[in-house]
Amino acid sequence: MSKYQATIRFELSEAFMRNVPAHRNYINRLINNGVIDQYAVSIESGKAWITLSAESREEAEAYLEKSPLHQFWQLEVEELFVLDSHAYRFPKLVMN
Repeated sequence: MSKYQATIRFELSEAFMRNVPAHRNYINRLINNGVIDQYAVSIESGKAWITLSAESREEAEAYLEKSPLHQFWQLEVEELFVLDSHAYRFPKLVMN
């Protein structure tokens, strides 16, 4: 299983906003199923970033194409060579 980074560009519109609740439900399902690791959106720049696990770039794109917002996106998906963050580290031991 590889990690992929999706960079998404979008423009806000009424149609876009109407699809946000269904999109959030879909994203939450993927997070709960362990497909999506991170999801971030900037309204200011009209960009979103999604880090996800998939067997191939095509599978990663297929997950994202099922989003109700896909029709509003300019999507770029890249395979990651390294992904490291605090979330991937062992928790600190606290001796009580």
